[in-house]
Amino acid sequence: MVKIEHDERVDYLPNEKLKIIQSPNVFSFSMDAVLLAKFCYVPIQKGKIVDLCTGNGVIPLLLSERSKAEIVGVEIQDRLYQMAIRSSELNKRQEQLQFINDDIKNAIETLGKGIFDLVTCNPPYFKTVSEKIWNENQHFAIARHEIYCSLEDVIRISSELAKEKGKVALVHRPERLIDIITIMKKYRLEPKRIQFIHPKMGKEANILLVEGIKTGNSAVKILQPLFVYNENNTYTDEFKEIYFS
Repeated sequence: MVKIEHDERVDYLPNEKLKIIQSPNVFSFSMDAVLLAKFCYVPIQKGKIVDLCTGNGVIPLLLSERSKAEIVGVEIQDRLYQMAIRSSELNKRQEQLQFINDDIKNAIETLGKGIFDLVTCNPPYFKTVSEKIWNENQHFAIARHEIYCSLEDVIRISSELAKEKGKVALVHRPERLIDIITIMKKYRLEPKRIQFIHPKMGKEANILLVEGIKTGNSAVKILQPLFVYNENNTYTDEFKEIYFS
């Protein structure tokens, strides 16, 4: 029987097929992670996938619904790592999913260079953290801020892990788009697909999805924007089809 700690709960993922262990005291999965797991191309039957900054394992769990590939998640926070392992056991996915409690900066040495068909990451979005935020909740601070890894660290390591013509997919904030493209090109990742997520029609995008190919040709597709809410604050049909499928 999978142990659930006193401050934890078991939630369903949006497709209502998989369950995940979460806690209000630790950073929980977000819409961003689910959208990334639905956005990226995956090897269907076999291959290797790695998810960096995996948190409680939401992206590997969702990808296991789309692919039979071996999937590994890397998470620096021990509490989230333990939750990810127990969530994989809860869903009986422990044969397909592996989790490593380590800094992503050690991933190349630990996992191997140039062997992954797909690298995904929902990285920390914010460059700096205030002392107040750090003192309030260190789990949240580490997940949201570039304390242990920068955007450049994430992209450099992703490129090293990906095989030639392998894919790297990230979710981030639209204001970092130029940084992301510049750094991807620096490390031989060619952006191929970009999608903006808007809270509703007429509102600026607040989520960015980017997928690149290692040593790919220079040609990028800007996909149709995705709007989350209708004017009456109900989910749009397009969003429901992606998010809850």
